[in-house]
Amino acid sequence: MNIESLREYCLQKPGTEETMPFGDDTLVFKVGGKIFLLASLKEANRFNVKCDPALAIDLRERYIEIQPGYHMNKVNWNTVYFDGNLTEKQLLEMIDHSYGLIVKSLPKKLQQDLQ
Repeated sequence: MNIESLREYCLQKPGTEETMPFGDDTLVFKVGGKIFLLASLKEANRFNVKCDPALAIDLRERYIEIQPGYHMNKVNWNTVYFDGNLTEKQLLEMIDHSYGLIVKSLPKKLQQDLQ
């Protein structure tokens, strides 16, 4: 996976918007106005995703490439390095999980509009 394929994958998710509120070196993907992924353009080998707290701990213990969220709430966010040691399927599953958590937190009407 590279930053462009990451970007394309995120943008194909319903209701996703791409922004750069933190400057020119960080892509931010939101659904319903809430962030589900941040990706560094400066260090284009990592992204941050939201994660269920218990799953976040499990993933961090199993994979060196998954760390507590850089500049994020360490309980709910992971930083994931996609330098080739994790499979693309694993990376996409983490993105899907993050997106799903955010969608579940949205008002029911907005959730329905995204389907």
